[in-house]
Amino acid sequence: MSIQRALISVSDKSGLEAFVRGLAARGIEILSTGGTSKFIRALGVEVQDISDFTGFPELFEGRVKTLHPKVHGGLLHRRDKPEHVQQAADNGIVPIDLVVVNLYPFEQTVAKGDVTREEAIEQIDIGGPSMLRSAAKNCDAVTVVVDPADYPGLLEEMEDHQGATTLKTRERLAIKVFQRTAAYDAAIAAHLNDCQKTEGSFSVSLPLDQELRYGDNPHQHAALYGDFSKHFHKLQGKELSYTNVLDIAAAAELIHEFRRPAVAILKHTNPCGVGADSEDLRAAWEKAFETDRQAPFGGVIVCNRPLTLSLARVISEIFTDVIIAPDFETEARALLKKKKNLRLIEMAESYKECLNDPVIRSAPGGLMVMQSDPVALGLDRMEEKVVTQRPPTAEEIEAMRFAWRVVKHVRSNAIVFATSDRTLGIGAGQMSRVDSCRIAVWKAEQAGLSLKGSVVASDAMFPFADGLISALDAGATAAIQPGGSVRDEEVIAAANERDAAMVFTGVRHFLH
Repeated sequence: MSIQRALISVSDKSGLEAFVRGLAARGIEILSTGGTSKFIRALGVEVQDISDFTGFPELFEGRVKTLHPKVHGGLLHRRDKPEHVQQAADNGIVPIDLVVVNLYPFEQTVAKGDVTREEAIEQIDIGGPSMLRSAAKNCDAVTVVVDPADYPGLLEEMEDHQGATTLKTRERLAIKVFQRTAAYDAAIAAHLNDCQKTEGSFSVSLPLDQELRYGDNPHQHAALYGDFSKHFHKLQGKELSYTNVLDIAAAAELIHEFRRPAVAILKHTNPCGVGADSEDLRAAWEKAFETDRQAPFGGVIVCNRPLTLSLARVISEIFTDVIIAPDFETEARALLKKKKNLRLIEMAESYKECLNDPVIRSAPGGLMVMQSDPVALGLDRMEEKVVTQRPPTAEEIEAMRFAWRVVKHVRSNAIVFATSDRTLGIGAGQMSRVDSCRIAVWKAEQAGLSLKGSVVASDAMFPFADGLISALDAGATAAIQPGGSVRDEEVIAAANERDAAMVFTGVRHFLH
């Protein structure tokens, strides 16, 4: 049955003019509210205000306008049930066949950051979601549109079906409605939960972004939800797996710590090597690669500058699973395209918006939600945080800054030996900190790198002096760590005995 009557009430008027004119050309009666009604009337298109349609005025500054039996009865009554049709006729209710609604811009309002609770509450749409849900529930008879991007296709379908829509389209649009209202309600709940004065709950509802190739292992199904693809665009290669996404996220978080041209190589979310250079991305790569020439096999490479042809040539010589960059030079892209399974990921600037997102992890029977740890902390006023008799040199301070930015992204217990522009040895994820230190020393020896004159960074305190002594005996001359152990004095004494400099940041950067 062709659409005879439409109700339109939108805050986002993009694409609305062409759509309204298309409906009017088909002789469809249009009902509308407030600013939308004024917009349509200004186009010279005939429109009936909802208050005239219901015979009831808009109340309370527009808070109540569409919550009326003539509106929801027109949407919800079953056209295929004679008793529904008769009740509608007895109560002066006429069918509404098409609902076009998008919601008050709650998410955009609270994203401003300085919005008050009252301002946020005024942007909670009530009538809009109610009409959308009523129409979507009755999608056997009613067409509902929540996204302006669907306007052109809907007009085309009506043209092809003598003014009607197909059930398949109505069902698809109805599903889209429930996804949108779920996300809208989740955004409201999350914001009010953040600014509440009483206890609350946490909820999340996200659209499917993509099915993943598999989970940790091929026998485990996995899917990705949210807007990951908005921030990371796959240019080529195999489909992403669960572990690929974890690696990409870890790589992006790490590389955003650096302002100079930098390259990092990761394996199983842990940095294998990180290098920086004042100008040359290829030079940064050499420093990162020299830290560990074995681990990058099948790993992830990330850089914070467009990938050059020079760098692409050396990378193409080793087997790599994923390469991430803000852009790829045309020649570099052409060269890497020859490796059909290699995943090239373009990292959008918008990813920086995600760095402050809460961290959500599953727990038996529920979820844990944690504030993010977006940047390496404790690097300000380092000269005031020296705890040893000898203060660090200017060169040691720069090396400490580099090492601290890297160690934050290594799984705890974490140890990193570094200079001011490169890692030399990395120890990750051991049960004791001294074991992580021994592994980092061993990795440096395997790579043929001297630790003489390096600095050592520890993501958490040295609980005993043995870990620090191991690092200093290997050649480090300075250390950066949070401090806070009951044996801090022993650790400081060990550093003083060896004429080493040490800084306590006062901030721990555990990563689990």
